[in-house]
Amino acid sequence: MFNDIGPLELVTIVVLAVLVFGPDKLPKVIQDVMRTVRKIREFSESAKADIRSELGPEFKDFEFEDLNPKTFIRKQLDNDELGLKEIRNGFDLKKEMAEVTDSVHGRDTDASAAGSSGASDTSGGRIDMTKKPEDPGKDDRPPFDADAT
Repeated sequence: MFNDIGPLELVTIVVLAVLVFGPDKLPKVIQDVMRTVRKIREFSESAKADIRSELGPEFKDFEFEDLNPKTFIRKQLDNDELGLKEIRNGFDLKKEMAEVTDSVHGRDTDASAAGSSGASDTSGGRIDMTKKPEDPGKDDRPPFDADAT
C-alpha cells in the first residue's frame, strides 16, 4: 500500500505524528487508524464479493483491476490475438517522420531520390509534388530592387 514512501518520509511522518498527537495519545490514534483501515478493507472485499455473485458464474474470473485502462490494455497486448506486436514492430515512426520532414524541407532522401530519378520515364515512377518545376534559365533568388532599400 505504501510502496513509494521512503525512509526519510516515514521518519518525517512519525515525527509530525508525535508532535501533533503527543507521545501519550499516539498509540491510541494508531490503533484507531488501523481499525478504520481494516474495516474499509472488509467493506471493499464484501462489496467485490457481492458484485461477483450478482454478475453470475460467467464472470467468476473477473478482476476489478481489469477496469483500470492501463491494466486492460497491457493484458490485451500480452494476449496478442490480433497480431498487434507485429504491426507495432513493423512500423518505424522515426523513419516515417524523417521522410516527411525531408520532403517538406525539399531535401532528397534515398527513397525520394530513387523515385524522382524514375519520374522522367513513363513507366509509372513517382513525381515529387513538393518541388517547384525546374527552370534552368532562372535564379532561385528574388529580384533585387535597389530603390526599395
